[in-house]
Amino acid sequence: MIEGLVAGHIWGEPEKRVGKNNSIFVVAKVRAQGTQPELVIANVIAFDTGACKDLLALRDGDAVSLAGSLLPKVWIDKQGVSRAALDMIATRVLALDAAPADEHGA
Repeated sequence: MIEGLVAGHIWGEPEKRVGKNNSIFVVAKVRAQGTQPELVIANVIAFDTGACKDLLALRDGDAVSLAGSLLPKVWIDKQGVSRAALDMIATRVLALDAAPADEHGA
């Protein structure tokens, strides 16, 4: 694995899971822009308490930047085309908080 940064948007809802020995972790998917027009999907898992909390606060479509260990992968779609993907163990999560409603002119 290599250390890296991934920036993109949450795809679906992050999920809290319980592993062996009742360990808590969170899984999520992030869509990141690759070469035009292809997207790269990062399959994210977090074990760090802070990273788990930050991921669970995000919703589908939220912008996010992640730091952690990366493992590049390739998968084959239904048409037989090779696609890039990443497996990531996230140790840091950075996302902008949503602006309060009064800042949107409401």
